[in-house]
Amino acid sequence: MSENSKIEWTDHTFNPWEGCQKVGPGCDHCYAETRNARFAGGQAINWGPGAPRRRTSPANWRKPLSWNAAHAKFFAEHGRRQRVFCASLADVFDNTVSVQWRYDLLRLIMDTPNLDWLLLTKRIGNAAPMLEQAMRALTVQREGWAENYLDNVWLGATIVNQEEADRDIPKLLATKAMVRFLSIEPLLGPVTLRTLPIGSHHAALRLPPEHDRFDSLTGRNRIDWVIIGGESGPGARPMHPDWARSLRDQCSGAGVSFLFKQWGEWLGAGQDGAYDHDPVELNASDAPARVGKKAAGRLLDGIQHDGFPEVQQ
Repeated sequence: MSENSKIEWTDHTFNPWEGCQKVGPGCDHCYAETRNARFAGGQAINWGPGAPRRRTSPANWRKPLSWNAAHAKFFAEHGRRQRVFCASLADVFDNTVSVQWRYDLLRLIMDTPNLDWLLLTKRIGNAAPMLEQAMRALTVQREGWAENYLDNVWLGATIVNQEEADRDIPKLLATKAMVRFLSIEPLLGPVTLRTLPIGSHHAALRLPPEHDRFDSLTGRNRIDWVIIGGESGPGARPMHPDWARSLRDQCSGAGVSFLFKQWGEWLGAGQDGAYDHDPVELNASDAPARVGKKAAGRLLDGIQHDGFPEVQQ
């Protein structure tokens, strides 16, 4: 529920409600669940099957309206629209959330056309039917909603391994959105998005022909943006440098914007981590070392990758 988010790829975070439940291996060390427990006396009261979701305050719901009103000033300073990451402490497409709450959120998105809303979900299979349901309900109230109801929505799917990529990328590609993106964080194994030549960084993958279906990375219904990152916090699992390099190279070859968010707690062998002016260096022969998120930094082979998709302003 914070303005001026510390997340590298957004300007604001907005949480319409709080609470969720774990649905895959990427959820094992959920920071939002830990935060929920911290503010609720040690128990995550809004997490898990049957747990109530907590709607945030009316004052919080008014914040996007003020960001929308400040569009001209922001655009003059930055040359682009403001990005709002929605539901960092929840999931918009959680099927235990009140349908009316989701209607209210989509009405707010419609009422803030100067903002780009980033809806990132671990339940991408729910997105199309839930958005269509909302479209039918809200079209009755607002003329023109049916034609342009997703003009300011960037829809993203969280995946963490090849199994989730195979299952969820086709669902994302089948769902209407202005921008489609992948958040591969935490990256827990090698992920192939499209056919690649076998090279120094990819020899272990032995890419099978069936991954040609992910050539839609460059088709009409394409993935516009890929974010990757390692895990942080207690129990964080290390990310192998070659997994990150492979995704960087796949995106480069497909002309897809690529953002490397962080190494996480671990610094991979042969990598130079840097945060501010406090570099950490490991020899190529060293095993990954737990140096902390700040020391590990955001450099992949010495380069900071901050790619963003280009959208019509």
